[in-house]
Amino acid sequence: MWAVIAVDHAGPAPGAARQRLLADHLAHVQRIVDRIAVAGPLRDADGMITGSLLVLDVASEAEARALIAADPYAEAEIWARVDFHDFKGVAGNWVGGRNW
Repeated sequence: MWAVIAVDHAGPAPGAARQRLLADHLAHVQRIVDRIAVAGPLRDADGMITGSLLVLDVASEAEARALIAADPYAEAEIWARVDFHDFKGVAGNWVGGRNW
């Protein structure tokens, strides 16, 4: 699995672009939903979206990068930075409690 943290550019422009591209972004998410363990927007203290978090159930960083590169948000350069982390879920509700 790969955890992907995508941080938006600062300012109001990413929010407007997110809204404009939301339907296309969600269509992309639907196409790859079988490879997503969990995903959703990151928000600041005021509730404004500041980025995205995805945990992708894929075997390699290259596959994770390809899925993210195909996202309309990536293509529109909404994200200022995208970090990829090799990840193993070992505790929590979505892994069934604990897994060690």
